[in-house]
Amino acid sequence: MASPTMLCVTLGLLVLVQSCFAQLEQMPRQQFRPERQREMRSQQNECQLERITAQEPSRRFESEAGFTEIFNENDEQFRCAGVAVLRHTIQQRGLLLPSYSNTPKLVYVEQGRGFHGAAFPGCPETFQSSRSQAAGEQHRGFSRDEHQKVRQIREGDVVALPAGVADWFYNEGNTPLVLVQFLDTGNAANQLDQDFRKFFLAGNPQREFQSQRGQFEREGGRSLRRQTPGGPQQTYRNVFSGFDEQFLAEAFNIDTQLASRLRNEDDRRGIIVRAEHELRFVGPQFSREESEALEREESERERGSRGGRFMNGFEETFCSARLRHNMNDPSGADLFNPRAGRLKTVNSFDLPILRFLQFSAKKVFLYRYNTEFFGFLTCNQNAMMTPNWNKNAHSICYVTRGSGRVQIVSDNGQTVFDQEVRQGQVFTVPQNFAVVKRAGDEGFEYFSFKTNDHAEINQLAGRVSVFRAIPEEVLSNAFQISREEARRLKFNREEVTLFSPSQFGRV
Repeated sequence: MASPTMLCVTLGLLVLVQSCFAQLEQMPRQQFRPERQREMRSQQNECQLERITAQEPSRRFESEAGFTEIFNENDEQFRCAGVAVLRHTIQQRGLLLPSYSNTPKLVYVEQGRGFHGAAFPGCPETFQSSRSQAAGEQHRGFSRDEHQKVRQIREGDVVALPAGVADWFYNEGNTPLVLVQFLDTGNAANQLDQDFRKFFLAGNPQREFQSQRGQFEREGGRSLRRQTPGGPQQTYRNVFSGFDEQFLAEAFNIDTQLASRLRNEDDRRGIIVRAEHELRFVGPQFSREESEALEREESERERGSRGGRFMNGFEETFCSARLRHNMNDPSGADLFNPRAGRLKTVNSFDLPILRFLQFSAKKVFLYRYNTEFFGFLTCNQNAMMTPNWNKNAHSICYVTRGSGRVQIVSDNGQTVFDQEVRQGQVFTVPQNFAVVKRAGDEGFEYFSFKTNDHAEINQLAGRVSVFRAIPEEVLSNAFQISREEARRLKFNREEVTLFSPSQFGRV
């Protein structure tokens, strides 16, 4: 019979081993936990903001078929949020060259239509042309091809992409294709530093395109925007330029002459080049109505297939993951007030890949509201969004149309932002800073990038506000007001999130 001491030791070892296995089992899940991601972000960025200002692009450089603008990544609000913002304008038949980044990114299509392609490593080329199709197209110079999925994009779309995945964009329309990119440099997927880095597979990007955040810090905060008067622009090269031609020839099983073309050493077209002819891709052709119907059906199917917070078989479904979602369709609004506006949120329930990228987005439409009396304008107090704070995310807002008045308040009650913002400007609402927005005379539309896949707000006014949850006696004593005044404070506004003008706010 075993001694009591041996029995205790055996039981202790069993408990220890079981505990270790339990921790190992949880590790893959923990690496995607938003709490862990946000903890890492807070360690990388300190948000001690005394003043926030609306930003416009600080750098711009031209390419053959468009131009790129970069918002000052050294501004304190972007350093706080750990986000960089770029804007590409691609002309007709323009091709934004394939590249990959050290950060996950979310791309908002502000204007135009076109195609987007992403090359996921290890995934098969599921779009293939048949021999008969290739034979029929040979007189136009096309041959048999196969590639990964190419997605049609249009105004109002958001496109999500993980770090390290190469992608490209092409403008098939007659108007410029405008893309606003939000690069999440504070994301745990970025293992380098707080600079955004674009690794191009073709072309030679201008030096000014690369992030200057790290250089700014090393130079003690001095601006490093250098230009050589009358001289050629300095350029960075694509990733193939650093490889020996013999290595490239052997790796691709091609001759050295073709290998030298990969290096593109004399290419000065920039990062947006003009295609010689209209590009054609393998894939089914749908009308706009058919594409929208298929997108809704696919979204509903993905929502229904999710059995919990963590999906099984992620490796099997990642290659076919949906990357795009439209935010402009009024029928898809999450919240609508005919006298105030509408709101659409895209999170990991709408686009499951966002759960792994750890961000989400919101599109807000605030209406102008004019009242006439006997043909005379008597009121132009426009719709507003409830005063609120972001509970678990930073919010980077890009104005897509119109203008609006925005106020942001910090933890010490200081107004750090009080400004009219207009189309094309960017401003940041840090986590827990209180904010209120009101539309201008042309209405107010903005797109918001949030650094959490389940970003939440706490509302200060309205039917689901904090005050509704607090007893009247508490409000009465907190603000030194009567019970009747406390009751009005709680119940005078019955709307949710989007507010129409009130009789007390009119001027």
